This record gives sequence, C-alpha cells and structure tokens, in this order.
Amino acid sequence: MEALAIKTIFTIHILRLQIPITETVVVSWAVMLILIAVSLLLTCKMKKVPAGPQIILETAVEFLNNFAKEQFGSYSKYLGPYMGSLFLFIILSNLIGVITPVGVHLFGFGFEPPFAVHPPTRDINVTAALAVISILLVLVCGFTARGFGGWFKRLFYPLPMMLPFNIMEYGTRLISLALRLFGNILGGFVLMNLIEGLFPLALPMIFSLFFDFFDGAIQAAIFVFLTSLYISEAVNVHE
Repeated sequence: MEALAIKTIFTIHILRLQIPITETVVVSWAVMLILIAVSLLLTCKMKKVPAGPQIILETAVEFLNNFAKEQFGSYSKYLGPYMGSLFLFIILSNLIGVITPVGVHLFGFGFEPPFAVHPPTRDINVTAALAVISILLVLVCGFTARGFGGWFKRLFYPLPMMLPFNIMEYGTRLISLALRLFGNILGGFVLMNLIEGLFPLALPMIFSLFFDFFDGAIQAAIFVFLTSLYISEAVNVHE
C-alpha cells in the first residue's frame, strides 16, 4: 500500500552527508510548533482570577501536578512537565491525521487531496525514539534516587539468579513501549485507508471517531502511564 510508505520531502546535503527529511519529521515539527503556539496563546494573558480557557488550563496543570506528586514524590517538579509534554505530543501526533482530505472516486470522476498529513506515530522511528528517551529517563532517575550501588543491587532483587532477567526487563519495556504505540496507530491508519477506499463518503467520519480520536487518546494515555509507572518504580527507594 502506497499510503504506508514514509516519503522523503527533501534532502539536506552537508559535505558528503545526505540527510533525508521525511514527512514524519515535517509533521513532527508541525506538532511541536502547534503545541508551542497554543501554549503561548493560552499563557500570554493570565489573570489572577481565572476565567474561560484559563480555568481549563489551570485545572489540567493542577491534575498533572497532583499526579506527578503521587507518582514521583520529590522528583515531581522535574518529571511532571515531561509527562505533560509527552502526553500532549503523542495525542496530537495521533490525531493530526484527521485534517487530511479524503480522496473520492465515483462514476468516473475523482478527487485527489492536494496534501496528506499522516500521524508521525505510525513511523517506528518516532515511537522507538520516545521509548528510548523514557527508558533512559528511568535509568537516570534510578541512579539519582538510589545511587549506582543501590541501583545495581536492585538488579539482584529478589534473588541473585534474577540478574539476567532484571537486565532483560529494560529491553522488553523499551520494545513494548515502542511497538504498542506503533502497532496500534499503524493498524488504525491501515483500517481507515481501507474504509476510505471502500466507502469514501460518510462512513470514514464515523470510524474516525474511534480510530483517530478514541484510540489515539487511549494510546497516548497508556504510553504516559507505563512510563510514569516505570519511573515511579525507579525512584521508590523504599522497595
């Protein structure tokens, strides 16, 4: 299926290096620019007495802070903003494909959309990069909270024979985070393309409510929840 291909938009030439800039990179930049623009817009006119969108914003920030304190304790002021940014980036990346126009071919007439916006999370490179960042953060937080000796001792918990399995666990967590998000978003993307090809009118909008909005939000929440769970285990020195 041609829609599954990751297209190269342009190539940057530096000396003898050729760096391809794919549609995934371009859409990811667009997602980040949207988040920055919305953040500046919502915070440029903050009032002491909140009203309108500021109420929703402050409620969301308070929920995030409470969640971070419950999960990370004294590390919440560092990890809370990361969790919030991670969730917003993933959910917007999952949902951004809804702005792509649908091609229609009926009775010999056809319409091809002038552009296509595909979710960057359907690219394994994006989900793998997010998973690597999260697992590295787990390791850094573990070293910080327990010290190198305490972290290494944790690898022998509950029995010394568990050492190889505890080391392997970091790899399985990384693979799980990357493939779960990638597989669900790619699967939904493929199904939506099949539905659009068979029933180009009306029906794709109905299925989009599930595959784009509901499933996209659920996958973002699962990724952030698992990341917070792994980090919480790493900083919990009372285990």
